[in-house]
Amino acid sequence: MRFQSRHGALRHEKEFPQEYRVDVGLEVDLAVAGTSDRLADTVDYTQVVAAVQDILDGPSRNLLETLAESIAARLLQWPQVKTATVRVRKMAPPLPVVLDWAEVEVERRRGEGR
Repeated sequence: MRFQSRHGALRHEKEFPQEYRVDVGLEVDLAVAGTSDRLADTVDYTQVVAAVQDILDGPSRNLLETLAESIAARLLQWPQVKTATVRVRKMAPPLPVVLDWAEVEVERRRGEGR
C-alpha cells in the first residue's frame, strides 16, 4: 500500500507529506473461507486497507515503530487474525545522504503482552 502522510520526529516531516509504503501479512485460519467462497468467512482486505489508511491519516507519530505497532494492534482487534506482520517504509527520508527508504517491521501475535 502507498500513502502520502505526515509523520516524523522533525517539524518539516509533520508539515509536508512524504511517501510511505506499508506491507501487511496476516495469519488467519482460511479453512472455512477456502470451502465456502464467502467474503464473510475471511478478512476483507478492503477493511485492512481502510484500517491502515485511518492510522496513516491520523495523528502524526514521531517514529515508524509507533506506526507499525498501531497498525498491528488495530488488525489484531479482528478475532480471526492470529498474527499480524507489518512493514512500514518511509521513502527517501530527509537525511544528508541518499537513502532509498527507512524501514521497520513488527510481528505481533494475539495474546502477546505489550
